Amino acid sequence: MTGGLTFRPHHFLCALGYRGKGYSDAFTANMTQIVTNGLFANGGDHTLIRVRASADSLCAPCPKRRGEGCTNQAEIDALDGRHAAALNLKHGDVLTWGQAKMRIREKVRPDDLDSLCKGCKWLELGLCKSALSDLHRGA
Repeated sequence: MTGGLTFRPHHFLCALGYRGKGYSDAFTANMTQIVTNGLFANGGDHTLIRVRASADSLCAPCPKRRGEGCTNQAEIDALDGRHAAALNLKHGDVLTWGQAKMRIREKVRPDDLDSLCKGCKWLELGLCKSALSDLHRGA
């Protein structure tokens, strides 16, 4: 797989929970294009995603991005470590969005996000838990 979509481990759950909010207008536009118009569009389940241990497709326009890293790198590394372990992901893995959703459904319950996503400012909005509950219900 050359080019294409790349995700840090924690971005699989971020994509699932995305509901039009972001860090900046450019970040939100990028997320909407990738997630809403891509992964959740017809045929999106077949989209290939390569796991990456640094800045990825979602990070591209983030105002917190610094090269391949982030202004909050320690927190991002901790999030990625917890998500990689929970979802059995490692740098370089390639899976489809459909396979990713199946893995999330099998390995993560909504209340798991309290520890998996500890420190994430988006957790308190409840969007990710709601999206994960919908996934478990088959919605």
